[in-house]
Amino acid sequence: MARSAFGDLAIDVDEGAPGVIRLDWRGKSNHRQPDVVLAPFFADMTSRAVSGQKSLEMHFEELEFFNSSTITVIIQYVKELRDRKVKLTVSFDSRHRWQKIFFDALFIFDKGDGLFTIQSAPAAPVDP
Repeated sequence: MARSAFGDLAIDVDEGAPGVIRLDWRGKSNHRQPDVVLAPFFADMTSRAVSGQKSLEMHFEELEFFNSSTITVIIQYVKELRDRKVKLTVSFDSRHRWQKIFFDALFIFDKGDGLFTIQSAPAAPVDP
């Protein structure tokens, strides 16, 4: 597993599962121009996915915050992956109100063709 860091944001990249590149977002994405730092990272992930015939999974469950500029970059990336026919699954934690509000809006990209899937991660079990 490799980690890419962009200020307060870290993205763990795991290519251990066959056919999948898993990206776990952690920390805060509060960069003023996230496209400057994320565009090269996304280009690399897209290249790896295409050349390895892999799908991408983006996990936001442990992300504490992202600003509106990051939201725009993510939406553009979702569109780009769809155009490139790269499968993407997005997973978020709906218990975080801010995540639910944003990610619920992304359901419009789920066309039922398997290229984009979005899901709320299962709630953690409650200890008795």
